[in-house]
Amino acid sequence: MDTLRDFAEQMWQGRGVMRGLMPEGAPTARAFALTGQIAVVPDFANITAFATDDGLVLVDTGLELTAQSMYDAIRAWSDQPVRYAVFTHGHVDHVFGLGPFDAEAEAAGRPKPVVVAHEAVADRFDRYATTAGYNAVINSRQFGVDDLAWPTTYRRPDRVYRDHFVLEHGGLTFELHHALGETDDHTWVHVPELGALCPGDLFVWVSPNAGNPQKVQRYPAEWAQALRTMAEVGAELLLPSHGPPIFGADRVREALTCTAEYLEALIEQTLGLMNAGRRLDEIIHTVRPPDHLTSKPYLQPVYDEPEFIVRTIWRRYGGWYDGNPAHLKPAPEEQLAKVIAQLAGGAERLATRAHAAADDGDLRLATDLVELAWQAAPDDVAIHKSRAEIYEARTEGERSLMAQGIYRWAARESRRATE
Repeated sequence: MDTLRDFAEQMWQGRGVMRGLMPEGAPTARAFALTGQIAVVPDFANITAFATDDGLVLVDTGLELTAQSMYDAIRAWSDQPVRYAVFTHGHVDHVFGLGPFDAEAEAAGRPKPVVVAHEAVADRFDRYATTAGYNAVINSRQFGVDDLAWPTTYRRPDRVYRDHFVLEHGGLTFELHHALGETDDHTWVHVPELGALCPGDLFVWVSPNAGNPQKVQRYPAEWAQALRTMAEVGAELLLPSHGPPIFGADRVREALTCTAEYLEALIEQTLGLMNAGRRLDEIIHTVRPPDHLTSKPYLQPVYDEPEFIVRTIWRRYGGWYDGNPAHLKPAPEEQLAKVIAQLAGGAERLATRAHAAADDGDLRLATDLVELAWQAAPDDVAIHKSRAEIYEARTEGERSLMAQGIYRWAARESRRATE
């Protein structure tokens, strides 16, 4: 049996492990032929290649860092020219792998691959260029990469669409559908002749990335609807851009509908409490996904997590005001921290109480207290040491990459201050 099929079965049975968006132990940078016309090259972000009667069509193209290895993997499977590449959305791990294929086409004197994407992808690239510094910071923090350089130039789409687009090429039909979900520029692709469905990042083998605390608005309700629409096409092969394929119509349908139900449950609970006039603080500590879904191997909160999705729902429907009037026009954090430290008898006492809370297992309270201590005495090396220790403990206690990245960054920030 094919190695990728073996791994896909392990993942479905809950024996595989996802670390963020990278399955632990997954095969990478090799083309796995699933049928005579479909191959997947798995890596941090997968490439799916379709062989047609007139060249290859790629769905997503990977990172710039892996462009050459992914190219080599595809070329080991097929020597057909790449005619089209579909960007399922504009995230940088999906749109930077065409360089070697463009160079190959140019050297052979034939046209470069035609890039097809939703019309909002170009707007995303413009925004990325405008906010390159900010994106470098937040992605360094999220993924723990020092000195990350954010790109400002992109391979822009050659052909764009708005709602639906049908690409007929080489005897196959590629039905492109726009969806709001993780992004506003998302495309999912159905190839009916092969029973294949490429959801992009609308399904990624983990709790949906619908609440990323450092990124722009996500769209959980529209995301859930897109999942249900995809479930109705009857695909027998799901080819996500992260994680292994899912084989069999029943499993494909289950994965899509359960993920939709997961999002819908969070939306229903959050809106119910919002409509009852509850504050955000109460809501994020109350809303939970349904118990029968939390054990699903493809809904584990190891990248994003439900609490962050609740915040996204609040932001979508309620704006940025969290219901606490003191937060509407607050005092500067440093000023408030110094007053609290003075009342407590000094920043050291706040740090000591933070350690006590951590020892009691209350790491939420511990990080609140040690952050106040640090804001009150930002140059105190002993408090930096306490801050580092508590955020390191908080990191160890978290499952999602989002939370781990932010807490680990804070710990490193204070560790550097003690050197």
